Amino acid sequence: MEEDQANRPKPLTPKNIETEFRFNMADDQSADVYQRYSDSDCWLSTASKIQQMQRSRKYFNDEYESERGSSSTQSPHSPAPQQGLSFSSRQSNNNNATNDVEAGRDRFLDSLRTRAGWRRSLELPSNRGRFPSEDAGLPADRYFDALQGPELDILKPSEHAVLPEDKVWPFLLRFPISAFGICMGVGSQSILWKTLAESPSTEFLGISPAINFVLWCITLLLLVAVSVTYTLKAIFYFEAIPREFYHPVRVNFFFAPWVATLFLVLGLPPSFPVNLKGARGEVAWYVLMAPILLLELKIYGQWMFGGRRRLSKVANPSNHLSIVGNFVGALLGASLGLKEGPIFFFAVGLAHYAVLLVTLYQRLPTNEALPKELHPVFFLFVAVPTVAAMAWSEIRGTFDDVSRIPFFLGLFLYSSLVVRINLFRGFRFSLAWWAYTFPMTDAAVASIWYAEEVRNPVTKSLSMVLAAVSTLAMVALLISSAIHAIVLGDLFPNDLSIAVAETCPRPPQNPSRVDREPVLNVDVNDRCTTRDESNMY
Repeated sequence: MEEDQANRPKPLTPKNIETEFRFNMADDQSADVYQRYSDSDCWLSTASKIQQMQRSRKYFNDEYESERGSSSTQSPHSPAPQQGLSFSSRQSNNNNATNDVEAGRDRFLDSLRTRAGWRRSLELPSNRGRFPSEDAGLPADRYFDALQGPELDILKPSEHAVLPEDKVWPFLLRFPISAFGICMGVGSQSILWKTLAESPSTEFLGISPAINFVLWCITLLLLVAVSVTYTLKAIFYFEAIPREFYHPVRVNFFFAPWVATLFLVLGLPPSFPVNLKGARGEVAWYVLMAPILLLELKIYGQWMFGGRRRLSKVANPSNHLSIVGNFVGALLGASLGLKEGPIFFFAVGLAHYAVLLVTLYQRLPTNEALPKELHPVFFLFVAVPTVAAMAWSEIRGTFDDVSRIPFFLGLFLYSSLVVRINLFRGFRFSLAWWAYTFPMTDAAVASIWYAEEVRNPVTKSLSMVLAAVSTLAMVALLISSAIHAIVLGDLFPNDLSIAVAETCPRPPQNPSRVDREPVLNVDVNDRCTTRDESNMY
């Protein structure tokens, strides 16, 4: 009984990760096994790591004893045996480790498919590539540690993707949620040209309503196409969806389909024989706002109560996408004749926008997602105040002083971005840029509303300039998207944002001086830090 207790493995705690290798094997032999294991199994969770380490200890001891036994039977004239565990050769050992990595990545790619996910949940294998619940899923810190860039879509050089980077992934797996930004950009343009055609302050331009009709039809086709494609992704690669939902930036784009639908209703051409005012319009408004409310209960709750996803840790400019839906919904509801519902969403959006604006302005050390350089994502700062001005104007029936306060704030933020001429230089194009154009369109529409209230040449000129800039930005993005899709063929590259390993790769170890190198410390949140070995105990 006492012998069994002495041979029992140590408890599965992160503190025993290093000791299982360093004090149960010879140092000159454990380094090679440790490095090979670190390179091939970096995507395993902490518990499965320790289990494999304990199994590897037993395998090592058996192989070492057999090596010693075989060496004792050699003749006196035979060369001395090599010290340590002898595999076929170090080169073949490295090749096997590389093959294990590639095979593991291929298995992870297969595990993303929905059918494979169901089978894995029934068989309960090791925790490779799982997508568990929020409490056990990837924390926001892991995305910050593994990714870089304003949109957190570039894998750091020190990280290894759990999907093969040298292969082209299936199209559905490369199709991101940020593709709905195209619908938002084009949909806001349909609202702009509808306003230009109907507003008394711009009637001298003689804008034809046919432009609004064409843009509205294009928006409808885009929204249907993107929705169907992403639905197919959810069907065939469902387990990739939580990876985007847990992403600190991508999660905000889950509001984009519903905001784009609200834009579609707001930009409805006047020639359509559809009367949304009345009971039919009220039902449609509540149906459209229900998903936004559910997402807000989830996201805003994390900002307030989520330890790993509180706002001070995940705040970034794309969070405006999760707030602007309140004001777009309030604008649509007020235009349909509703009152209580629009005021409710206006109040919710106003409170959370104030908190978000202060958090982003503070630039806390925990705001790792804030880009150090300028980026088009900063145009999202303009979206909320300009839409809020129009929403309150529609609720009150006039562009009063309260409406002008957020409108002037939006103009100030817009001007502070325009004077930086290097804004669009040195950044990789992505589909998410489409979502950054609708704030400029909203500012143009709000300026037209303001020109209706304050009639003078300055307000009219301001509205014309903002409308022209917004239209040119959309044309430029349309040309860039066509070039990347047709000429370069990289409009939908491999989405490395969903290929983040669950744990950080270990720092390189020197086999000859293992004890002098910093060692890995894995805490309960699966974050990777380093500490000196002298402080281990």
